[in-house]
Amino acid sequence: MDISLPLTVDRSASTSLHLQVAEQFRAAVRDGRLQAGHRLPSTRDLAKQLAVSRSVAQAAYDQLHAEGWIAGRTGSGTYVADVVPLQPATRQRPRPIESEGPRLLSLRPGIPYIEPRVDAGWRRAWREVSAQPPPRGYDEAAGSPALRAALAEHVGRVRGIACGPENLLITNGTTHGLRLLLTVTQQRGQRIAIEDPGYLNAVVAARDHGLEIVDVPVDADGLRVSALPDDVAAVYVTPSHQYPLGGRLPVARLNELVRWARRTGATLIEDDYDSEFRYDVAPLPALAQLDLDRVVHLGTLSKMLSPALRLGWLVASAETVDRLAVARAATGDWPGWPMQAALLAMLRDGYLDQVVRRHRRLYAERRNHTCTTLAAYGSIIGQDAGLHITLLLPDGIDDQAVADRAHRAGLVVAPLSEYRRTIPGRPGLVIGYATPTDEDFTRALGILTEVLRA
Repeated sequence: MDISLPLTVDRSASTSLHLQVAEQFRAAVRDGRLQAGHRLPSTRDLAKQLAVSRSVAQAAYDQLHAEGWIAGRTGSGTYVADVVPLQPATRQRPRPIESEGPRLLSLRPGIPYIEPRVDAGWRRAWREVSAQPPPRGYDEAAGSPALRAALAEHVGRVRGIACGPENLLITNGTTHGLRLLLTVTQQRGQRIAIEDPGYLNAVVAARDHGLEIVDVPVDADGLRVSALPDDVAAVYVTPSHQYPLGGRLPVARLNELVRWARRTGATLIEDDYDSEFRYDVAPLPALAQLDLDRVVHLGTLSKMLSPALRLGWLVASAETVDRLAVARAATGDWPGWPMQAALLAMLRDGYLDQVVRRHRRLYAERRNHTCTTLAAYGSIIGQDAGLHITLLLPDGIDDQAVADRAHRAGLVVAPLSEYRRTIPGRPGLVIGYATPTDEDFTRALGILTEVLRA
């Protein structure tokens, strides 16, 4: 049975004529006007009906045939294929966007100051990237060879780690590097020691991998090596600036930790998250300089430039880097070429060093102001380095309640109890001083002092 349909074309529309015709046929099948087995007009008749060229009608049929809407039968014409149209999906009405309310200030730790204006060094790096053609194929899973070489020089100069590009793997940041390392080198059910209090993302990464977590106490100098059990397969440690209390492992304890790892065969995972920012002396030597066979060093741009860049590095033995690269090649999970090329430009240009020097001065001033302002309300620790201080409150104070009261007053601040797991300790607040603008920083400290005074 031949079918006659009310088809039209709009020559003023941006859509091609043959695509207009094809869409009208689809709509007719969906709403039941055309059903399986219906015979369609010839391309000549269709072109005459629409007052278009036959090539338009033929192109419409070609499109519908390619998509499976119609089928041709030798010697008998073109028919609607056996297509059961889907019922249209029901769409929920979008929720109205609620007003955000007043803007919260933040003194949470871990986020650097972002310059309000884009400076010349940043622009130079991205201009250099834009002037380069992209790689012809997939880049190397371990990262750009040129960037790995430049970072080997950087961590050797800044962190004292003797390494080459074969010891470097580019990551999407500290947590990404940690998760990759655990996936490749640790088996589910093995035990990993983590500082308590400590970095919550490391705990989550270990749990996600099915590792048993052993909480290890810290003191004023950092991780207590004497508390490590011999049956753990790995230790996650922040030796240059214990997170969040701020202690640093002295040389004697660093040596003790490496001797323990050599004796037990455990892997030491060094999170070197903010070691560039030290205010009393030069940055402390990294744990990884003592033994790259036992230590894996994790570095990041998050505290130097921005966590939004999602870029960091892992330093380890060449064998470990090769294993990680092979595993990652199967997933394609590594930073893109533009970000790596931009970091390479920043390293070669000296821009990264300039940012660190400039921000170190800013953070030192803010650290001093924060300590002076809050000294009356508790004991301040961890002020020698980093982007935060920890204010220990008197015993009996509920630090979560203090944080909740600050939130109601318009300020986000982290309670120390948030970082504790099983080992008890004094209440406190972990106060980041890097993030806000100068105006917001002053306002935030004002709110916090009012809350503490209350």
